[in-house]
Amino acid sequence: MEIKTASLDPHTWVETHGDYLFSFARARVKDAEYAKDLVQETFLSALSKVDGFQGKSSIRTWLTAILKNKIIDGYRKKSLVTVSNDLVNWENASTDFFGSDGKWTAEAKPVEFGVEDASALENKDIQRILKLCFDKLPDMWRMVFVMKHVDEEKSDIICKEMKITPSNFWVIIHRAKLSLRDCLQKNDLKS
Repeated sequence: MEIKTASLDPHTWVETHGDYLFSFARARVKDAEYAKDLVQETFLSALSKVDGFQGKSSIRTWLTAILKNKIIDGYRKKSLVTVSNDLVNWENASTDFFGSDGKWTAEAKPVEFGVEDASALENKDIQRILKLCFDKLPDMWRMVFVMKHVDEEKSDIICKEMKITPSNFWVIIHRAKLSLRDCLQKNDLKS
């Protein structure tokens, strides 16, 4: 298989793939500056490995895989401390979801959002609120949630890549969903 030399030209990567890679990183990390750094690290890493690129995928797919690994490596470095800190912080901040009887409190009980129609997600206000709520999630929770529900990775792969136990994984997913629902509900998507 012959690889097009134009697509391997690193001088075109930033213009051709930079915005896409930044959006990919930004959906997975809160800090825009950190996302920019990750994209730069991706380009540098790819540049050092360009001779090994075999053309079995597109350049964008290859660059995205490198970026994904950089994001995961970043989370791995802080995962042991972050998982336990995030869980403790969440426990302290969200003890009002359930009463002593284990049932929803009146204030936290789920309500209909009124945005069951998929086209409602194209609304700029709804997108802004979703982003706001996503940005409130702890980093580890955000990454695990995105890997599961956006990237549609299998749970065992997420556990392996993020170096978390299956029980930690399910706790993170559950608490991320509760936190997102609570944030969305407080920001009243119907209005």
